[in-house]
Amino acid sequence: MRVDLYDAMGSVGRKFLLAGKGGLNLTHAEAPARFVERFGARQAEIARWLAAFDAQSLREWARGLGVETFVGSSGRVFPVDMKAAPLLRRWVRRLRESGVEFHMHHRWLGWQAHDTLHFATPHGERALPVDAVVLALGGASWPQLGSNGGWVAPLTRAGVDVAALQPANCGFELDWSELLRSRFAGAPLKPVVAHWHDRHGVAHARQGEFVLSEYGIEGSLVYAIGAELREQISERGEALLKLDLVPGYTQPALAERLAAPRGKHSLGDWLRRRAGLDAAKCALVFELVDKPALADPFALAMQLKALPLRLRAPRPVTEAISTAGGVRLEALDKYLMLRDRPGVFCAGEMLDWEAPTGGYLLTACFASGRIAGHGVAHWLAARSAA
Repeated sequence: MRVDLYDAMGSVGRKFLLAGKGGLNLTHAEAPARFVERFGARQAEIARWLAAFDAQSLREWARGLGVETFVGSSGRVFPVDMKAAPLLRRWVRRLRESGVEFHMHHRWLGWQAHDTLHFATPHGERALPVDAVVLALGGASWPQLGSNGGWVAPLTRAGVDVAALQPANCGFELDWSELLRSRFAGAPLKPVVAHWHDRHGVAHARQGEFVLSEYGIEGSLVYAIGAELREQISERGEALLKLDLVPGYTQPALAERLAAPRGKHSLGDWLRRRAGLDAAKCALVFELVDKPALADPFALAMQLKALPLRLRAPRPVTEAISTAGGVRLEALDKYLMLRDRPGVFCAGEMLDWEAPTGGYLLTACFASGRIAGHGVAHWLAARSAA
C-alpha cells in the first residue's frame, strides 16, 4: 500500500528530538507487571498494547536500526550515545527507503468529506482523499514543536468523544515567600517520602526527590504522583501532600534527638546536626512551621515527619512535559479505530491516558502506533476481501 506522512512542522520528530535533549530515555527496564502499573487508571488497556510491543521490543527495534541501548542505574534505558538524532535519522531513512512519502508544513484542519482530509499548507488549502488515516497528533504541551492540541476542535465537531486536555508531568503551585523563591528556587529536596490520600481515602506513600521552584514544586517525585494531585485539586480546590523530610528516623527517635540540649547552636544548625537537614529542607521548615512548633522538639519532630504542602494548581499545559486527556479509549475499537468513523485510527499522546517520565510515555506511544498501523492493514484487507 502507499503510505504518506503529513506533518505541520518543517521536519518530523521535533518532540522526539526534544525528549532526547538531555539523553534520550527511550524506555524502562523494570519488570513488566510494575511497568504496566505506571499507567494508572488506563493500565488494563495499555497492558494489551504492551503485550504486543513492550520495552524489550522497543530496544530490539532500535537495535534493528543500528542503535544499541543500555540500562542506567535507575533502570531507565538510553541509546549508548544518549542521543535521539541518530535514531531518528535512521528511522526516517528506513521509512523513505520503504516508500513512505513525507509532506511537511501540512496542518490538518479536519475533513471535507468522510474520506477526504483537509490541510492548510504554505500554498493554500488542500483536500486529499484517503482510504485510511492514522492520526498521531500529540498532546497540547510544547506547542512550539507542533503539539498544540489544535486537533481537538475538528474531532469534536466530528462527534468524537474527547476528554479535556490537562497538564501531566508538570509542576504544582504553592504560595512561597519572597525569601524562599529568591534563595532556594532550583534547590533539590532528597530524599523525602510523600504521603497523600486518594479520592477514596486510601493512604499512599512514595519516596523520591523533587525540586523547589519559584512557583512551587516540580521534579520526578511530583511527576510520578501528579495525576492524583491534579484530581484532588479538581475535586477539592487543593491537594494536600505531607512530606517526611527525614525518612531515616522514626518520629520518637527524631524527637529524642531534637530534645537534647541545644546550647549555643542556632535552630538551623541544630536541624542540620541532629536531623540531617540541608539548607533547602531547613528553609522549607522555617517557611511552613509556626514558631510554637519550632520551639517544641516533639511538635517539630511531628512536622518534620509530615510537613504539609497545600498545592493550589498545576502549571499550565503549555509548560508540561506531556498531556493527559484526549480521545477516549472507549471511542476506539481494539485496533484503535474510531467506532463511529471507520477508517480513522488514533495513536500516541492524543489518546486519553498518561504516564510518568522514565520512558513509559514513549514506549506506550510506540506500542499504540504499532497497533494502529496493523489495524489499518487489517481493515483495508477486510474491505478488499468484501
